Amino acid sequence: MRPVTVVGHRGDPYAARENTLPSLRSAIGRGADAVEVDVRLTRDGVPVLLHDDTLRRLWGHDRPLALLTHAQVTEVTSGGVPTLEEALVAVGAHRLMLDLPGADEAAVRTIVGTVHEGGAADRVYYTGGPVGMLAVRDADPDAEIALTWTSLAPPRPLLLASLRPRWLNYRFGLVSRELADRVHASGYLLSVWTADTRGTMRRLVGRGVDSITTNRVDALTRVLRGSRTGRGRTS
Repeated sequence: MRPVTVVGHRGDPYAARENTLPSLRSAIGRGADAVEVDVRLTRDGVPVLLHDDTLRRLWGHDRPLALLTHAQVTEVTSGGVPTLEEALVAVGAHRLMLDLPGADEAAVRTIVGTVHEGGAADRVYYTGGPVGMLAVRDADPDAEIALTWTSLAPPRPLLLASLRPRWLNYRFGLVSRELADRVHASGYLLSVWTADTRGTMRRLVGRGVDSITTNRVDALTRVLRGSRTGRGRTS
């Protein structure tokens, strides 16, 4: 069987609040090879970890992130929302998969620039739909990209030629052995999201995926230990 990379979804959200430094550290401590996080910009252009466009769900403040400075975010969350720079330090030699919800070209350039300034280009890869990932490719010709794809119809050849992804990233429910074989035959690695039950994890391993993003890193690492597959790294 193919080796499988374990990716913690926003860290280890059942153990610690998602997209926080404790959550990232918990995922790595439980055996994640990489951690997927969401990156947005504050009003003053600081990349921080947050999935939603407001602080309401996680922090109880119904205020759009885009209207708050980094200092204001720090104040209302008691420092709970980390910067991308802090996240890069926290994961050490492990990898970060950056999802960039709602990022425009300027935001993408800021985020990619932060990665390079932190000397982390070789341990960061990016995921998202075609528009965002084309912006990443424009900002960094050498960036590693996982193109998120939500249809069984394959991506158009022109898009793939322009984007040059390393990974095709599918919702787990779409993945069959036939799809996995097609992805691999086309020269790409197959990543899937977000699988949280052991039965689903076992099926995906059996279908030949290369990476699984999960909210339950501990469960996935146990599944992999119990199977004949090896552990993968994204490097």
